[in-house]
Amino acid sequence: MIKAGIIGGAGYTGGEMLRILVNHPNVEIVFVNSTSNAGNLISDVHTDLIGDTDLRFTSDVSQDIDVLFLCVGHDDAKKFLTANPINENIKIIDLSQDFRLNANASFSTPDSGLQIKDFIYGLPELNREEIKTAKNIANPGCFATCIQLGLLPLAKAGLIKSEVHINATTGSTGAGQSLSTTSHFSWRNNNLSIYKAFEHQHLNEIGESLTQLQPSISESLNFIPQRGAFSRGILASIYLESNLTLEEAQELYEDYYSDHLFTYVSRKNIDLKQVVNTNKCLIHLEKHGNKLFIISIIDNLLKGASGQAVQNMNLMFGLEENSGLRLKAIGF
Repeated sequence: MIKAGIIGGAGYTGGEMLRILVNHPNVEIVFVNSTSNAGNLISDVHTDLIGDTDLRFTSDVSQDIDVLFLCVGHDDAKKFLTANPINENIKIIDLSQDFRLNANASFSTPDSGLQIKDFIYGLPELNREEIKTAKNIANPGCFATCIQLGLLPLAKAGLIKSEVHINATTGSTGAGQSLSTTSHFSWRNNNLSIYKAFEHQHLNEIGESLTQLQPSISESLNFIPQRGAFSRGILASIYLESNLTLEEAQELYEDYYSDHLFTYVSRKNIDLKQVVNTNKCLIHLEKHGNKLFIISIIDNLLKGASGQAVQNMNLMFGLEENSGLRLKAIGF
């Protein structure tokens, strides 16, 4: 049985992690850390877990575990590891953006200079074999996951030869649980807005992954992110110039994802309800003149965060890749 600890268990990704792991056949949750909720029942915060667990949040960090999930905000993972050195035998899966880029993939404590952790970018459809032997994983971002899965087969074939245009809309849970003007229900409901046009932080990890497969790529990625008036899910619409016929493109994508358990190419149009509360990515392709149009959809909290983190854990510990992820998670 794999002993797991969770840091930041009171947030959205922490809640999804709990919903998966309490039913995972190979995992025992040892502790769930939340400084703001220490002592409270987990089911008092994640109320749908009433009857599923009697665990309480704690402010302590036990070293008697096999894997540690960091369900924390950006920059908080480095702060946590600096303040709480983790035993070398414990595998770490970080859901923040702190270690995703190549330049940040190695971490050492500032005071001792001791090298603590090297992180592998945890997109199974890109780095499955590396993940299997990794000690520590940098879980990809939600937008990055959705967009990369829409483009990896083309990059693998060296076929990204024009500018790529991306418009992607995410649900309100993508902003995290902390309240803000743009996550408030009365503002978000019946509304749509654009933010960080052309400069979203996930562009950097997308670019690194595509050049890993197609080193010669130099074309721009034009990304327009949008806030949607729904709770969870991401729909990315992508287009670029391509000489492939529709049949050739479909065969290319189906071949690339033929041995990946969660990514499917649909020859029918797709919508978000097909993936919400699952660890799936669905992809649909169309050809319009010389443009290849790609639709990619995921649940931002599962395939875009906690579900993918558990998928990575399964690979790291030699389990079936879809262990604990076959059924829809119970969320919102």
